[in-house]
Formats: sequence, structure tokens, C-alpha cells
Amino acid sequence: MVILGFIGLALGIILIAVLYILLARYQALRLQQRFLAQLCPQLDQQKIERRPLNVPVVPQEFAPLYHSLNEMLAALPAGMGKDKLTGLNNRVGLKRSLTALMPITQGTLVLIDIYRFRYVNDLFGFVFGDILLKQFAERLTSLSLKPKLIARLNGDEFFLYYEQSLSEEQLLHLRGRLQVPFKIKDTPVSVRMQIGCLQLAKHHADVSHMLRRLDLALKKARATRSAIACYSENDDIRQLRELKIIDSLPSGLQRNHLYMVYQPKQDIHTGACTQVEALIRWEHEELGFISPGEFIPLAECAGMIDLVSNWALEQVLQQQVKWRAAGVSVCVALNLSTRDLDSETLPHDIATRLEHYKLPPECLMIEITESTLMADLNKAVDTLEQIRRLGVKLAIDDFGTGHSSLAYLKHLPANEVKIDKAFLRDLEPNQPSEYILEASINIAKKLGYEVTVEGVETLNIHDMLVKMGVDRIQGIFYAKPMRAAELEMNWNQLRPRPEMLCVNGSHP
Repeated sequence: MVILGFIGLALGIILIAVLYILLARYQALRLQQRFLAQLCPQLDQQKIERRPLNVPVVPQEFAPLYHSLNEMLAALPAGMGKDKLTGLNNRVGLKRSLTALMPITQGTLVLIDIYRFRYVNDLFGFVFGDILLKQFAERLTSLSLKPKLIARLNGDEFFLYYEQSLSEEQLLHLRGRLQVPFKIKDTPVSVRMQIGCLQLAKHHADVSHMLRRLDLALKKARATRSAIACYSENDDIRQLRELKIIDSLPSGLQRNHLYMVYQPKQDIHTGACTQVEALIRWEHEELGFISPGEFIPLAECAGMIDLVSNWALEQVLQQQVKWRAAGVSVCVALNLSTRDLDSETLPHDIATRLEHYKLPPECLMIEITESTLMADLNKAVDTLEQIRRLGVKLAIDDFGTGHSSLAYLKHLPANEVKIDKAFLRDLEPNQPSEYILEASINIAKKLGYEVTVEGVETLNIHDMLVKMGVDRIQGIFYAKPMRAAELEMNWNQLRPRPEMLCVNGSHP
């Protein structure tokens, strides 16, 4: 009996010991699980914020790992996840922060663009611009309506995430607060903001889709010149259309779905047609007619404008050869983009093609919009001077709408300017609109340019322009755009004196 009692006691002690060991292991396992649950999200966040890990209880077996991770965090380069100039999250840091907060189904995402910020850099210099960006970032961090996240995505684009939904009134108040003039080196600086927003209650998604939709909202604000624009499902439809246009442009050029029409211009002095503007058109097999005002900017953004320009130049020169063979001796011009002027081989390419078609250089005119010139004036002038030395004529399109300096304009190697039809809106005798137009014409002529005014639709406007001394007019008052064959058929009615022949071509 004593032996049996001793055995029972021993078994009890063993059982208690086993239970204790199991309990200890269970507690250790729970401690390890709790440690890992706290470590993983904190590690992702601390990579962005550059702060050491702060887990309250570290299991002994994980202590070496915990110490090594803190050393690695301390050794990470400072720029990773952070914008060096402002100290805010950059795009990488923002994506990580948003991912850590997912799922996000409520609140408002805001994307702010400092309108025409590059003009601040052009006017005051990059150091001045950097100070403005720093002050703007500080203003964002000190807002009374504090966002959950703030980031600088691009040079002049800033991101805010609010956990609560913002009304239009709140967004307008935010914009007003951010547009309060800055003071930099005792210089007051006023800036305008354009805002795109995404209401997450309706349009939440994964991080990439939310940022893409927010970017679409800001693009809409820019395109419509609106202060604030919110994302809608139609924006996705619009983007799909743009992608289809970009994707089908190369094949459209190859299959001749794009074509040229020509609008005659009237010489004020003789009443005859002295120039014809070549206008590019696209009849898409699925989308129907696509305006050049839509597909030309898309081609520029997609890096395809050289395809369009090369195709257009070929079309114009080939047509010019046909016209000359038919007795229509004309000088052809083409509107080039900023990207075209960036090409160092452009003058050589033009010379080569003229030689290939056995055309004299004086039968070609190149048109450049004023805003294109001002994008990089020095480089543009150098390229245009090389083209001018070939014997090719040059014209400035949309004169007076590019906000360029007259001090620069007087140095441009151009023969002609075209005054935009915007100057004809609400044109009345003895009114400011007349004075502004007449002053623009006088400036252009005093700078030595011939002057063409486009968009002329009525006899009254025609007569006013005659009195102002313009050289040519263009518009439906005189003639509508027409295909090459139609223009050739009507050439006898349009034909000017032999010494006054010129054709002017452009994309839009």
C-alpha cells in the first residue's frame, strides 16, 4: 500500500510538471505571437518614419533579432520614403502609409496642384521656388482641419488624406486658406491652387486605383480650368477613350484614317488667296471624328507627336508636288510642336525631304505656336534660325495668347504672325476689344511681321480688319476648309498673282 501511494504521488508530481511545462510553452508561444503581431506593422511604418521599434515586451529568444532590426532601421538612407526638400512623405512613403491603413472605405483624398508653379521658378529662380514649397508644406502641416496623411508627390503636387468626408464648402475653404499670399525674402507671392478629390465612400478601391482616380480628378480640374473637380465614373470612361486613341494612332496613320483639309486665306490687298492652312483630321473607325484638339495633346504626352509630324510633313510635301504638277504652284507650311523643336536633326530632316521631293526651300513655311516657343525659347530660336537659313519661311501661330515677353519676340526669326480668333470675341467699334486687337496688330507690324487674323466670320469683322491694316484673313467668311481635290478644282477662283503664292499648313 505504501508503495502504491508513493507511485501515485510520483505520477501526480510528473503530471503537474508536464502541465507546467505545457503551460509555460503556451505562454511563451502567446508572447511570441503577440510580439510578432506588434512587430510586423510597426516595422513597415518605422521604415518610413525612421524611428526605432517600440515593442513593450520582447521574448528573450527574439532579442538578438529585435536589436538587429533597430540597427538596420538606423542605417536606412534618409531619403527613402521621404521628400528631401519638405520632409513630407514622398510617393513611396505615401503608398506604404496608405497600405498600412487599408482597407480605407471612408474619408476624402485630396490632390493639390500649385497652378503654374514653374513660372515662379522662371521669374525668381529655383532657390526661391524651393522656399515656397517648404512654406507650403509647413502650411499643410499646420492646417486647423488636420489631415491623417500628407505627402509631396511631384514637384508641385501635394496629397492629403482626411478620415472624414469633406464637403465642397470645406474644400473651397481649404483652397482659400492655402492661397493666402506667401512672403519670401520680403517679396509677397500669390499662387493659385487646383484641387482634385476622391470621395472614398463612393469610390474606394486598392491603393493604386485610388491614386489613379485621384489623378484623373486633378486632370479634370486642369482641363476644365476649375478650382475643384471630384472624380466620377465618367472619368474612367474618358481615360479608356484616351488610351484607345493613343493605341490606335500609329495604325490610323498607316491606314490613312487621318487626312488633311485646306482652308484658304485672303490677301487683304488683292482680295485673292495667298495662303492655305492645312488642317489635320481623323475619322476613327470606332470612335468617329476625333478633333485634333483632342488627339494632338495625347500624342505629345505619349511621345508619338513625331509620328504625326513626320506623317503630316510627308502629306503636305507630296500634295505640294501634285499641285505643282497641276499648275497650282504653292508654298507649304506645317505647325510643329515643342517635341519637334527638341530634335537636333529637325533642320537636316527638313532639308533632306525637300531635296528628295525636288522642292525649293522657299515653298515651305513652318508654324510654331507662341506658347511652344516660350517653353524653351533659347533652344527654339536656335533651331528656327537653322531652319530659316535653309530658306524656309517661319510664322508664329496664336500670337498674343502665349504671354511671352515682347523683348524676346523681337529676336524671333519669323516672317509672319497669326493673331488668334480669341481676339475677335465681342469685337465692337470704339470698344476695348477693338483697341486691344489693333494694338496687337500694330505691335506685330512694328516688329517687322506680316499679320494674319484667323476666325473671321462676318463682313463687319472683315472691314474692321482692313482698316487696321492686316495682311491676310482666314475664316468661313472667306472660305471653309476643303479637301485637296476640291481646292484644286476651285483654284482658278482663288488664284492670286504669281508673285504672291503661299500655302500655310498646321496640325490643328
